[in-house]
Amino acid sequence: MKLLTEDAVLICKHPQGRVKIETGQNLVTIHKRRVLVQSDPEGKEIKGCANVSAINVPCTLTLAVRAGYSGLLRIKKKPVCLDTVTGLTNGQPPGTFSYVVSDPGQQLVTER
Repeated sequence: MKLLTEDAVLICKHPQGRVKIETGQNLVTIHKRRVLVQSDPEGKEIKGCANVSAINVPCTLTLAVRAGYSGLLRIKKKPVCLDTVTGLTNGQPPGTFSYVVSDPGQQLVTER
């Protein structure tokens, strides 16, 4: 599993929906790009979601991560994010749509 950097691409299940990436730590980088840690993918804006219809509301925000934090690697006591990060969005109907990693932002560092 690859570690996520600030160049990672996270999308809602509607491929046009892209999550805005920000990281809260400056200590560890890969190729001068900061590594994402616990809570970095949460509560982030989603732009471009095409889930628009009479009964659906587009995804505009990520909710809590359900899986994908490292059980081994930590930065400042926070688990790093892996390319298996996933969680729900605020898209409607509730509890239906998730976000996932499309690209980890780097291909060099993995957790085994």
